[in-house]
Amino acid sequence: MFNSKKFYITTSIAYVNSEPHIGFALESVQADVLARFYRQLGYDVFFQTGTDEHGSKIQRTAEANHVATQKFVDGLSEKYKGLKEILNLSWDNFIRTTDQKKHWPVVWEIWDKLLASGDLYKKKYGGYYCVGCESFKTGKDIIDGKCVIHKKELEFIEEENWFFKLSKYTKEIELLIKKDKLKVIPDGRKNEILSLLKEGLEDVSFSRSKKSVQWGIPVLNDDTQVMYVWADALTNYISGYGGTKEWQKHPADVHMIGKDISRFHVALWPAMLISCKLSLPETIFIHGFITANGEKMSKSFGNVIDPYELVKKYGIDSVRYYLLREIPSSGDGDFSYEKFEERYNGDLANGLGNFAARVSTLASRETEICGKIAKEVKEKINEVEKIVEQKTEAFKFNEALASVWDLIQFGDRYVNENKPWAKDLSKEKREEALYDLISILKKTAELLTPFLPATAEKISDAIQLKKDGFIVKKIDNLFPRIQEK
Repeated sequence: MFNSKKFYITTSIAYVNSEPHIGFALESVQADVLARFYRQLGYDVFFQTGTDEHGSKIQRTAEANHVATQKFVDGLSEKYKGLKEILNLSWDNFIRTTDQKKHWPVVWEIWDKLLASGDLYKKKYGGYYCVGCESFKTGKDIIDGKCVIHKKELEFIEEENWFFKLSKYTKEIELLIKKDKLKVIPDGRKNEILSLLKEGLEDVSFSRSKKSVQWGIPVLNDDTQVMYVWADALTNYISGYGGTKEWQKHPADVHMIGKDISRFHVALWPAMLISCKLSLPETIFIHGFITANGEKMSKSFGNVIDPYELVKKYGIDSVRYYLLREIPSSGDGDFSYEKFEERYNGDLANGLGNFAARVSTLASRETEICGKIAKEVKEKINEVEKIVEQKTEAFKFNEALASVWDLIQFGDRYVNENKPWAKDLSKEKREEALYDLISILKKTAELLTPFLPATAEKISDAIQLKKDGFIVKKIDNLFPRIQEK
């Protein structure tokens, strides 16, 4: 549990050289679960997301599409912003790095602090640059002249740039991570970063020549340069939060990011903050990738999954459920329409949907259901509630949901064993059984609120709490079964 009643969580900011994909949807939904979970616990939550809109890759993509760069990023940024409605996200702020009023002044402030610390210097440099990663590559990052991530030929760039003394902070960051003063979750990712730090960090180019890249934030003390996209982008966590003073009052509790950008967040970002004499975030949670039918998603393969289309076909909470239940929270997972429909029919239609319909239909026949919860039922609810809280706090969303479904299955068994529809059952026994079942259904809705908010609300709205019991309305089919083709 976190130390104060304030909770600040961020996603990474999406790089807008292409439309939203399901990988960013996963990150957004995971962050939304935590934001809703801590709001439910009474925390003052600030949830931020946004778009990263500078750099040579965006500049080139806009040019290739014969669109003015600002117009290009405006259109894509709106697409990412639209995920709020599409995925029922509850973020409080959406920051754009092209925002010259909110973002740029803070970026310049951070640059000045780095300069004042003596950690920026200028030199001529030649190196192999990956436009996809927006970074220079050395050593193990290059195989056969290609970037290990993007598998594309690297460009040799020679220019005079500003550099940040990242190497200076290697040991300090390593110690902070080892002592969990900067928590990196899961342990596997933590160990990867520690291995990287053990090898030693190199100073990083922190600007690009305007001859090469025009689309970026200008370096104020040098009109030949624009800032390196990562120097600009990482500062969003401060600029969107209200500036350095607000950050110092309460830095981010959680940065939620993908594994492909972990070294920027776990090495470069902490080094920048230390250099600027600013506080570090508490936790960096690193999720994995989503493949499609076992293959990496790629435009060239034609297998990129569009979250807009997926929601249109299956509904918001169905998509949220698949991403949170099927994809391991901190590992890689696979998407296929076959798996999706299996999860949907098995867990949502036959599981939650069927249980809610059975119980509410039986209970709606009674004027009011009064009683006292059975010891067995109360113990099971308390057990599951505790597990869900522990698993959610530990970022194990798939395991948290598995525990909720354990409660649903318990409820199904309870219906079958107690048969509250039986004609030979006394009114007292029927009411006792229904009281227990409504208690299970009500708690299920409460536990699902961070995960499936719209579904949880539908269930809760059907259960009216009275002084002595419940009045229940019949719940319509929450998840109509998908017919096999």
